[in-house]
Parts: sequence; structure tokens; C-alpha cells
Amino acid sequence: MGCFLGIDTSNYTTSVALYDSVTGEMKQQKKLLPVAKGNLGLRQSDAVFHHTKQLPDLVEALTSDIVLTAVGVSVKPRLAEGSYMPCFLCGEGLARSLAAITGAELYRTSHQTGHILAALYSAGRLDLIFHVSGGTTDCLICRPDDESIIDITEAGTSLDLKAGQAVDRAGLMLDLAFPCGPALEELALKSTKKFKVKPVIRGTDCSLSGLENKCKKMKDEGELYEDIALFCLTYVCETIKAMTKAAIEKYGNMPVVFAGGVMSDQIIRERLEKEFDAYFAEPQYSCDNATGLAVYARIKSGA
Repeated sequence: MGCFLGIDTSNYTTSVALYDSVTGEMKQQKKLLPVAKGNLGLRQSDAVFHHTKQLPDLVEALTSDIVLTAVGVSVKPRLAEGSYMPCFLCGEGLARSLAAITGAELYRTSHQTGHILAALYSAGRLDLIFHVSGGTTDCLICRPDDESIIDITEAGTSLDLKAGQAVDRAGLMLDLAFPCGPALEELALKSTKKFKVKPVIRGTDCSLSGLENKCKKMKDEGELYEDIALFCLTYVCETIKAMTKAAIEKYGNMPVVFAGGVMSDQIIRERLEKEFDAYFAEPQYSCDNATGLAVYARIKSGA
């Protein structure tokens, strides 16, 4: 029993979460990294600077009068060998310091594992995971594992542009601020058009590189911005549908948990719910967050 701290410093958000295993309460604090208007994300050096600046404020707002049992922290994007981004050094450095000072156990894992465990915490399922965000469009088969908590097998991926990247590029094209997902959804809800799209699927993988050009062509031809926004989200949704169907056909029928920032889009969610035995993380646990890292620390500690 005790308190378990999660820390995540992705290229989008500074996140901390605290799980109290006595009360069952999960608290979190997070803050988007500031991105200048018109830019698609940050350079890693800028991300490191902003995480360094934001982390103390978030931790101070989250913790008081606690006995820390363990800290879980994301140290890389994925568990795959060679996966690395400097921004994760910020969270790892703080986690190491806190563990050394307090005597709490320290557990390192990946940003992706944190996303999956946050989805599990929210949706209560762990089967086929579709993780769709700015840096990821992966269909993953997840099974319990004694060492890493989750054994992750890739069942499909994007061969080029990721869904979140496509959403942000289309959004910037429509004069929206980065990250563009929520504003693009709000714009798309104003459209009454119906679109039939044919996603590019290769086995269980997809290609999204053509979506940006299609949106640009629509804009050049004078299409309404709300129609372009809906087309973009429809294209992403149909791609995810096709990948999920291909994975189920290959690996067998199973429930699907959809997680990641793109999966907090209500338009996409409602359409996927009609097609599959689908489960979704709540929006606060779907976009970048540290909840899964707190859960990871709780499980690894065995407390």
C-alpha cells in the first residue's frame, strides 16, 4: 500500500500522476508544451527546456504530505531497441532524484506502455490495442507479462505519416493552432457532407501520406474548411477501421481498446463503436498522460 507517482515527458505534454492505493484515488496534473502559431511541434531542445520549466510546478500542485512508495517513468517512446528521444531524459532525471531522496523504488518503461496502461485503467480491458496519436499509429496485441507487465506484439502500423501528424497538418492548413485535434473536430461537426474514402492498406499496415495532399487539393479548389476537416477525420477513421478488420482477420476476433490522442475524437469514436467490440479510454486518459506510469509503478512494486 502507498502512493505511486507517474512521470511522462513526451514531445507534446508534461504529465505527472499520483495513485493512492489506500483510497483508490488517481490525481493528475499536465500541461501542453507551448508551440508557436503555425509550427508543427517543437525541436527536442525546446521540449527539454519547457519540461524542465514545467515539471516542478506540476509536481508541487500534485503532491503534499505523502509517503512515496514507487515512481514509474517513461524513458523512451517504445520498448523497442534504439527507441529514443531526449525529452524523456527530463522525466527520468526527476524520477531518479525523487527515488534517491525518498527511498522509493524506481521503475522505467516506455511512453507507449504508459498509454496502454492508462487505457486499461480507464477502459478495464487489455486485448487488442489501437494506439493512435501524433507519433504513433499502431495496432498492438497486448498480453500480461511478468517482467514488463505488458507483452506488446505489433499487429499493424502506418508505413509513413502517423494519424496525429495528418490531423495536425490538415489543421494548420485550416489555420488552427497546434495541436489541432480538438479544434479540427469542432470544425468538422459543422459539416453536413458525406464522404466515401478508400484507405490505402497493405496487409495489416496502412499509408496515410496521401491524406495531406488530398486536403490541400480540397482547399485549393475552394472547399469549405468544415468539409475538409470532416474529410480528414473520415479518412483517418476508415483507415483505422480497415487496419482493425485486417488484424482481427489475421489474429482472431477479440475486443479492441482504442487509445491515444486521436482516439479522443468523438466523431471517430462513434463510428468505430458501430463496427467493433470497442472500448475507449476516457479523454483524460487517452491523450498524453502519466496515469499509466503510476499504474506501472503500482504493479511492479507488488504493493
